[in-house]
Amino acid sequence: MAGMRRFCSTRRLFSAPSLHLYAALLLAPLFTAAPGLRAQSPAASPMPIEQPTVLVSATQRHATSLNGPWHFIPDPYRNGWGGWPDEPSAPSPNGFVADKHFDPRGPVQEYNWPDEPELAVPGDWNSQRAELLYYEGLVWYQRNFTYHPAAGMRSFLHFGAASYRANVTVNGKNVCEHQGAFTSFDCDATAALKDGDNSIVVAVDNVRKRERVPTTKTDWWNYGGLTGEVSIVEVPAAGFIDEDRLWLERGAGDHVSGRAHVEGVATGTPVHLRLPELHVDVNAKTDAQGIAHFSFEPKGLERWSPEHARLYRVEWQVGSDQLADTIGFRTVEVRGGEILLNGKPIYLKGVNMHAEAPRSYAAYPESKSGRAWSEADARLTLGYARALGCNFVRMAHYPYPDAFLREADRAGLLVWSEIPVYWSIDWTSPEALASAKSQLHEQILRDGNRASIALWSMSNETPPSPDRTEFIHKLIDQARAEDPTRLITSAMVTPFHKDAEGNSTATLDDPLVPYLDVLGYNEYIGWYTGKSDDAPSYRWSDPSGKPVIVSEFGAGAKTGMHGDVRDRFTEEFQAHLFEKQFEMIDKMPFVRGTTPWVLMDFRSPTRLLPGIQDGYNRKGLVSLSGEHKAAFEVVRRQYAKTPAQMTAH
Repeated sequence: MAGMRRFCSTRRLFSAPSLHLYAALLLAPLFTAAPGLRAQSPAASPMPIEQPTVLVSATQRHATSLNGPWHFIPDPYRNGWGGWPDEPSAPSPNGFVADKHFDPRGPVQEYNWPDEPELAVPGDWNSQRAELLYYEGLVWYQRNFTYHPAAGMRSFLHFGAASYRANVTVNGKNVCEHQGAFTSFDCDATAALKDGDNSIVVAVDNVRKRERVPTTKTDWWNYGGLTGEVSIVEVPAAGFIDEDRLWLERGAGDHVSGRAHVEGVATGTPVHLRLPELHVDVNAKTDAQGIAHFSFEPKGLERWSPEHARLYRVEWQVGSDQLADTIGFRTVEVRGGEILLNGKPIYLKGVNMHAEAPRSYAAYPESKSGRAWSEADARLTLGYARALGCNFVRMAHYPYPDAFLREADRAGLLVWSEIPVYWSIDWTSPEALASAKSQLHEQILRDGNRASIALWSMSNETPPSPDRTEFIHKLIDQARAEDPTRLITSAMVTPFHKDAEGNSTATLDDPLVPYLDVLGYNEYIGWYTGKSDDAPSYRWSDPSGKPVIVSEFGAGAKTGMHGDVRDRFTEEFQAHLFEKQFEMIDKMPFVRGTTPWVLMDFRSPTRLLPGIQDGYNRKGLVSLSGEHKAAFEVVRRQYAKTPAQMTAH
């Protein structure tokens, strides 16, 4: 299968990963959403599955946009599959995919697409319709469009994201299925598209399930829908570049290595690579797997960094296929207790984020509330991080839209990028492991050229157990095999105990520690445990000697709510807590970065306090209307006095 080939070929990006690892990844018992392999879950939809691929630079190609209004039908009883009394094994001709128009003299039909209401795409359904705010289930999307396929081209439907499971049908023909709410995917629709009028129907299901990743409980809104851009991308049928990667080798001066995979060409096909600003003009030929390898040392290379976010235009060509991108070159590694960027120690002054769009419309009127997706959303939210004095952001707790990573590249912000292995996953579930592997694979595949990404995070706040550690260890092995140029981390928690002197003490000794490059630890002293004033007396120990990022700490505060520093949810309480937290962190010599929780308030169905939370997590430093809380200035002052090149002491 083509998808099987792609899943294997991405393992060839770097040398030396073992064949038994490939086999373990490819032959997992259940391949829920694994590229090229059909899901075997008994809960699968009746749609025959053709798995999609990932066109790595799809957003950089010429595309026909399908953004805009789409008709929709909420379908909590899953009636749209057709059939009676149960869902059929294949789509019924009477189901919604048939896209028939109602005829009062025809057979019974209980839908009519032209008269159905509309939702904006990209966009989640929750924030667009009040009656869908809490809806979890199946929603059908439909739109008509005119399209004229070019001769000699293949046509892929590109989806920036669809939450959570998407079945795609074009002109009544099944095109593909994808699982995973946050990563992009591309469906080959060449055989289904017609010259002229076309119809597309997408069934999107965001039901939370134990075997899904994320699982049934999270501290963020379960946004559903076509939450990323939708377009048609054309590529030459005679052969096209579907994966490209360039990276700066560690410890090798300005030596650059790279590769491109070309789909549908013979061994020995020439691939041309240019970096005009560096006067690089090189050629290589594809091997039996369709991969062309590159190695060169450009003169005058300027390395990407937060202080100098230098990006270069990169141009690829094979036959008639041409692809361009902008890429930065830098190295990131760990040496002892230090994190090194371009060979020099760096202190990561960061903040946590959620991919939730703010409601500050003045500067960016195209921005919207709900799941963030646009360049405007990225510029605004990452602009707040830069104003805070950050050189680093933790994009929690799932892969972010392509626009956010590209804006981070331009803004000079290092990124911690995460997959949603969050809280209590079913660690023994083959479906959950396959889903996590697939999302990790798709994330690395899509974002491998983003200079901003320094850390791949495998998990957040997962209670230790042997099954949990084995589960995450498998993900760590996969990440190292697919991309050894970046660091591996996880956000962990640790219990406190009283030492002989009565001091609260924590030892950073989670069972995951031996497998990680950088240790992330979340703690909420002063909010969920202890008192803010006691934080400076807490004692921490890092027996591993590895660099530590305090990956979460903070408190809730409602904007404009004031009182004493002892009064919860006041701005004064939050600001005071951060002051005491930084007083404690300044005494922790092994800490190489901090990411307060969180940049902006965000929706969460677990936050219910009337008149204060009202369905929002209020731990943001910035309100959803763009107002800075008092704690924003506390963090900004801390970062202003903290040198980015500060070393461990």
